Amino acid sequence: MKKWFSVLLIAFLAVGLLAACAPEREQQAEGAGDTEGESDSSEGTSEKPEKLVIWEDKDKGIALEPAIASFEEEHGIEVEFKELDMATKMGEQLRLDGPAGTGPDVLTLPHDQIGQYAIEGLLAPIEVDSSVTDMYTEASIQAQTYDGKLYGLPKATETPVFIYNKELMSEVPENFEDLYEMSQDMGEGEYGFLALWDNFYFGNAIMAGYGGYVFDRTDGTLNPQDLGVNNESAVEGAQYIQKWYETVFPSGIVGESGGSAKDGLFQEGKVAAMMDGPWAYQALNEAGIDYGAAPLPKLPNGEYPETFIGVKGWHVSAMSKNQEWATKLVEHIANEENGKIRFEETNEIPPIKSLMEDPIIADNPNANAVAVQSQRGTPMPNIPEMAEVWEPMAQALQVIATGKQDPQAALDEAAETISTNIELNHSGN
Repeated sequence: MKKWFSVLLIAFLAVGLLAACAPEREQQAEGAGDTEGESDSSEGTSEKPEKLVIWEDKDKGIALEPAIASFEEEHGIEVEFKELDMATKMGEQLRLDGPAGTGPDVLTLPHDQIGQYAIEGLLAPIEVDSSVTDMYTEASIQAQTYDGKLYGLPKATETPVFIYNKELMSEVPENFEDLYEMSQDMGEGEYGFLALWDNFYFGNAIMAGYGGYVFDRTDGTLNPQDLGVNNESAVEGAQYIQKWYETVFPSGIVGESGGSAKDGLFQEGKVAAMMDGPWAYQALNEAGIDYGAAPLPKLPNGEYPETFIGVKGWHVSAMSKNQEWATKLVEHIANEENGKIRFEETNEIPPIKSLMEDPIIADNPNANAVAVQSQRGTPMPNIPEMAEVWEPMAQALQVIATGKQDPQAALDEAAETISTNIELNHSGN
């Protein structure tokens, strides 16, 4: 009897307690959808922040403003942006402001810095649906990937192309051998073609076109222990570079002053064509030169030069407290609509497949040259070990260009230096 009485008493108390709590739970349920900062179930994303911050490259914010406006309208989150020089200020400022909690949620970077930033813990890998990554060219997504993880979405691509003076060249040669023959027929102090092939950024295009490579790539991962800068194919490419320096290029375009010497000769109307990037367009416009641009001609082996591709991307700070929403913002500002606006406002070419086929780029010869050549190139390696490559390869190409050393010997020496420095400086990576 006492046992049943106890059970009934406990049940009665429990019902009373639940009834007392019910109004409070109902009020919480009714107010859950109205509370600012609560999770947005329709988005399947975590707690909605009041504000997100973007760090954009200097003088490029004009292309970002429409994307921000449409994101704010769709999601009700304020977005502000700050312009910083991407090449010199962005990383330095992130290292200071990020840990202090005053850094960005989203920032833009050149892709070759991704590896170092990831190792330092400054960037967060992102997860997006395959339907998002499929929008972009394979090379541009490869450029945004480090150690098998995606660290951003592509913003813009650039690569060297063939730029020619229309007064001196009416039709772009199909191959470099035709260009070489034309160069032999130029008058004193005039040149059919010039390039800074003693600079590894440009010279690698020829070596890679013959089959050389910097680091071997296996399953999307670069192997810094497998160098291809001195393999048989790379040497063949270097021999072709040496041929042009011996018989066509003037001695003045070797070394640090080579770029200004090349540009000066082209603007003086003494050069029919040159290898340079879209960054050269503005100066040519200002100089009033009637120029055209095209993808680079074929090499004697029937292959196209494999230029280095630079891909600027949008990234999520590892110190952002709103990484899911920051990723959503990255997807938005990097999408097709906003990529097209970016091209219209800045002439930066988004590596979005549909836009590369869109008349806005396809019918613009200067932009199309970059778009086509980008698909024939390879992303600059984005691992920190790449820092050990530039100087030894520049030294090797300079002694090859000046005929001071045989290509095989020069490249062997460079490869040994690179391997040694990687072992000394990156053995912990």
